[in-house]
Amino acid sequence: MSRIPVQTLDSAPEQTRATLQKLARRSGTLLNIHAEMASTPVVLAAYAGLSDAVASRAASTPGPGRRSPWPWARSMAVTTARPRTPRGGRKAGFTEEEMVAIRRGEVGFDDRLAALLVVLREAAGNVGHVSDQAWNTARAAGWSEQELGEAFAHLAGNLFTNFFNHHAPTDLDVPPSFAEHRMTHRTRRRGPASVSQRHITAGSNPGCCRVSSP
Repeated sequence: MSRIPVQTLDSAPEQTRATLQKLARRSGTLLNIHAEMASTPVVLAAYAGLSDAVASRAASTPGPGRRSPWPWARSMAVTTARPRTPRGGRKAGFTEEEMVAIRRGEVGFDDRLAALLVVLREAAGNVGHVSDQAWNTARAAGWSEQELGEAFAHLAGNLFTNFFNHHAPTDLDVPPSFAEHRMTHRTRRRGPASVSQRHITAGSNPGCCRVSSP
């Protein structure tokens, strides 16, 4: 149960109501995480500001013959982050099999993406610190300094929603994604789940939610 009130479009404070309505239209429904954020104007404003900045000022583009790692694959940087649906992955050009492989940290099919995820995973796991080796490998793979800097904004949005989900905590309001079922099924066959498999939180995807397996 959440410690923070879950607002409706009618009950939300006047300071947050317009932003909450915008997020509801974008997601197609009013998600619990947004409804909770609306209880604290500064939280919702910070989330919306970061999300809008990433969406409107992003410099990263796929380029000829390349698939975009945004907006879906960016959430793979945090091992406890999982997107709500594969829609973003398909939009980015990934197949279902590739999305599952990315979830498992197996990105051998795309060296450029693999190099980026190493940078993001190191940043997420080391309080922002990234080794010279990881950074230089990503630069050699074709990522510009501006794109690697921008990756931090994507990571920050991911961590923002992850941490808030734990802080609230956020009640699940959408079913686990297709890959959650696959991973859960494999885990049950192989044995006890790891910490990251037992407690999964969606990332910067606007429809993020908290998913905890039994």
